[in-house]
Amino acid sequence: MILRTVHMHFRPEAVPEFLALFEAHRDAIASQPGCRAVHLIQSQDTPERLGTVSLWESPDNLEAYRQSELFGTVWPATKALFASKPTAESHRLLWSS
Repeated sequence: MILRTVHMHFRPEAVPEFLALFEAHRDAIASQPGCRAVHLIQSQDTPERLGTVSLWESPDNLEAYRQSELFGTVWPATKALFASKPTAESHRLLWSS
């Protein structure tokens, strides 16, 4: 299993637009082959800092999503709203309850 974290810092005025974008595409993202879960998180202290945490069956499934038409639509629209460069990291899930 792969746990993917993406941390994003948005312009404050762009947060509602990102939330609407995520809402419009979350079910399609979550239904990608090999995707087990997608979570949207928000900093308690800095509301313009949001992130996604997703769980994938394999690195190949994650890469297939990253090469998909859906990602090609969602990611550029998301990037246009950033205040600074995002960070992303993939982790091997060693244990889960």
